[in-house]
Amino acid sequence: MSSDQSGALAGAAAPFPGLNAAAGDAAENFVQIVDIVKKFGETAAVKGVNLSVKKGELFALLGSSGCGKSTLLRMLAGLESITSGKILIDGEDLAQLPPYRRPVNMMFQSYALFPHMTVEANVAFGLKQEGVPKSELKDRVQNALDLVQMGRFAKRKPHQLSGGQQQRVALARSLVKRPKLLLLDEPMSALDKQIRQRTQIELVNILDKVGVTCMMVTHDQEEAMTMADRLAVMSEGEIIQLGTPHEVYEYPNCRFSAEFIGSTNLFDGNVVEDEPDHVFIETPDLPVRLYVSHGITGPLGMPVTISVRPERIALTRKPPEGANNWGKGVVTNVAYMGGYSLYHVKLDAGKTVIANVTSLALTEIDPPTWGDEVYVRWSASAGVVLTS
Repeated sequence: MSSDQSGALAGAAAPFPGLNAAAGDAAENFVQIVDIVKKFGETAAVKGVNLSVKKGELFALLGSSGCGKSTLLRMLAGLESITSGKILIDGEDLAQLPPYRRPVNMMFQSYALFPHMTVEANVAFGLKQEGVPKSELKDRVQNALDLVQMGRFAKRKPHQLSGGQQQRVALARSLVKRPKLLLLDEPMSALDKQIRQRTQIELVNILDKVGVTCMMVTHDQEEAMTMADRLAVMSEGEIIQLGTPHEVYEYPNCRFSAEFIGSTNLFDGNVVEDEPDHVFIETPDLPVRLYVSHGITGPLGMPVTISVRPERIALTRKPPEGANNWGKGVVTNVAYMGGYSLYHVKLDAGKTVIANVTSLALTEIDPPTWGDEVYVRWSASAGVVLTS
């Protein structure tokens, strides 16, 4: 379609006014979690969570053990009752629907395969319970197994499969019922690191091919960053931050998010100058002021924390030329990680700064080692001001 044609169509009135807008809104709010509360006795495991998930999106709930993420997933599946609030999928309120009637399927971290059944029988089990005709059942099972590249293992038992293969069977069993929403509970926890990294990409490709909406729970930040379109960081039953992996990593909105997603260097200080395009902070950790290229609209003297990711910090042998964002210290530890080296530098004021220095950057300087005096520095755009 030419740009002229698309422009003409965009400007034309819709044949049914409001229909496209309504369809777009439904896609944006395919899963709606409204003021959800879950209490166990007097203890609130989930505290008034509000969340919308888009149709076809892979959404991750990320947090440490006991933060409420698995409880929220189980309420979606109908395995836990809701104390108050509502859950809607494609506009349908799930409150009165038992688990087996919900357009939802859940893949558990243990996979929960029947050990006495073949792969084929495991995948077919749910369809048989629903009374799907044999002719349709056979085709759907075969298509699901082919989708996860397990067709040739149809006659094997679960104990004859590797962990990664068992996971694929569990995924096929979940997808064969064509759920509107697929729930994944710690989907990679049973796999070793090398297989887990490969399987993450495979799983994303399969889900993208099927087009199913998916919500996953994980405590693994790398897994959430690799797989999710968007993620929510949870703590003590509440959503702390919501956004794309890039947004949450690069622009944490609080100290908890900054520390939980990846690693970071935190500098505490007080605001001494605040303008729309920059802020200056004095900190006891450095001999110079911190300079961040965004304002915060806060009072002078306000206590804040600056987050600077390790990969944003450079090491030099010579004193930096700038008047801000640097410190002098001694290398206390070096860890070679292949593509980069992880440096721990103890500053003169006593604080330890972590810097990820690429192997390429190290070739441009005389690589520091234990006990060497070095300078750490970073740009004004590298820091993020945290007020909580």
